[in-house]
Amino acid sequence: MPAEVSDSTFKDEVLESDVPVLVDFWAPWCGPCRMVAPVVEEIATQYEGQVKVVKLNTDENPNIASQYGIRSIPTLMIFKGGQRVDMVVGAVPKTTLANTLEKYLK
Repeated sequence: MPAEVSDSTFKDEVLESDVPVLVDFWAPWCGPCRMVAPVVEEIATQYEGQVKVVKLNTDENPNIASQYGIRSIPTLMIFKGGQRVDMVVGAVPKTTLANTLEKYLK
């Protein structure tokens, strides 16, 4: 199960992570977010130990969401070495997400 991060834990959990991090920006009222949630969980399982997968509720954590210019959710962002390296917007198939992630696991 992906861990929840917040405005206050984002720096420690995401920016200072030793491994790439996939951040799922979501909100409880968002239908497509619920559609992509199982895909995100499968990715977390498949890449366990290689990638950290976390979720950030944009309603409860507006600072980080606005800092990264989140305009629509779900937005899935990949961070590596404290930098945002890629992002996928919308409820995408698992293959799309996996292919995007693979680029940063070398």
